[in-house]
Amino acid sequence: MKRLAAAFITALALAGSAGADIFTIVPNGPTAPLAVPSPLVPNQPGTASFSLTPPTVPQQLAYPQLLTIWQQAGAEYQIPWQVLAAINKVESNFGRNMGPSSAGAIGWMQFMPSTWERWGVDANGDGVADPWNAEDAITAAARYLAASGGSTDISRAVFSYNHAQWYVDEVLQLARLFDSGGVQTTFTLDRLQVSLDQARSAVVRANRKLVAEQRVARARGARERSLRIRAARAALLSDRLDLEQRAAQAGVALAPAQARVAALRKALDRAQSSLQDAQQQSVSSSFSPAAGTMLATPEYDGNYVFPVGGGPSVVVVSHFHHDYPAADIQAPMGEPVYALSDAVVQRAWRYPDPRCGIGLTLTTSDGKSWTYCHLSVLDPGVTAGVSLVGGQQIGLVGMTGDASGPHLHLQLNPQTMYPQSLPWFRGFANVAFRWAEPAPPGYPEVAGPASSGAGAVFAVVPNQPDGASSPAVLFTR
Repeated sequence: MKRLAAAFITALALAGSAGADIFTIVPNGPTAPLAVPSPLVPNQPGTASFSLTPPTVPQQLAYPQLLTIWQQAGAEYQIPWQVLAAINKVESNFGRNMGPSSAGAIGWMQFMPSTWERWGVDANGDGVADPWNAEDAITAAARYLAASGGSTDISRAVFSYNHAQWYVDEVLQLARLFDSGGVQTTFTLDRLQVSLDQARSAVVRANRKLVAEQRVARARGARERSLRIRAARAALLSDRLDLEQRAAQAGVALAPAQARVAALRKALDRAQSSLQDAQQQSVSSSFSPAAGTMLATPEYDGNYVFPVGGGPSVVVVSHFHHDYPAADIQAPMGEPVYALSDAVVQRAWRYPDPRCGIGLTLTTSDGKSWTYCHLSVLDPGVTAGVSLVGGQQIGLVGMTGDASGPHLHLQLNPQTMYPQSLPWFRGFANVAFRWAEPAPPGYPEVAGPASSGAGAVFAVVPNQPDGASSPAVLFTR
């Protein structure tokens, strides 16, 4: 009973508040902080010194050090520390992914260099405004939010940070979660996410090694069979004996490859078992939408589930497939893949097909047939004839088969329509994924938050919604 009560209390803490954006600002750090630049006037040209090159050894901070910086920067500019923590998490995963991004954004809070020149801060007093330094970058982000009116309207300020409603929702949900659960929840969730990410990566690596060795074993096995067939058909005794000898040598070479396959299969089993343990540990912490996004849990809407976890900050879909009706759901390697509804597996293949890679075909309870392609691995037990529950994990995102990058290829059978044109799929826009581009003319959109625009890439927008002279800045992960 004590365990159940503790889990219930944790779930309540993680559920957060659905009310107004009210946060507790907790001052921390030095009693007399350094004087910080005004949020009302940007830096003069050439006054913010920085480096575009990542440091040889990236800065790594312990949780208490990060908390001190968030709280001090928040107190200096009257921005809730929870919002700074949430943006820090979404933008660079607490400094684990500092870029440069594909758009050129850099550092702890992913500033574009030109924007850093205007808003960068030398918060630690070392003479350099450094976007690769957590104290400088987080303080600069607080300054920019304050310049956007964050001390009175934090939602509007976060919107100026990235002109996408899904981004505002994700950041503020996460900030509410950090506020309601406190510091313990903030870092417990981060540890759970790190544990899940590491376990998923271990499964991806283990299956990649297994498939590579299976390829070797299959090639050697095929050579042995070919030689034995040729030997059986040889007209001359000398030819037959020569071919049988070569076949025997191929069999000798096959044995160690088969032994390595068996060992690697056991290693995959262990990695998948560890992933199941990590998933079980995260179950009690996944009730809040914000926590669910961090932990990449499934998003439900009626009888349907979006087939890839991770949320709109990392999951991207184009309105159209490149050559025939299908959906390419772009997501980081190892993100979880889910059954989109209650279904029965018709076929499943763990060794990559040349085009589809690793995947499966399932039939949902409404009679529709769906094929998933390019997975990095299928979960244990996903075999022909097995019944699946909507939202059940069936594998991890990959790029096996004919794929140029990690994504899930999803198609109806036969390919008579685009999955992303279906109302249930479009209903997940800006909740479970973001569109890669604006909707084409006449595309059947559904009501909901505005699209994030062309790929939600970093950009500097000259005018803010209130007509202020300072630019609005769109950030990206």
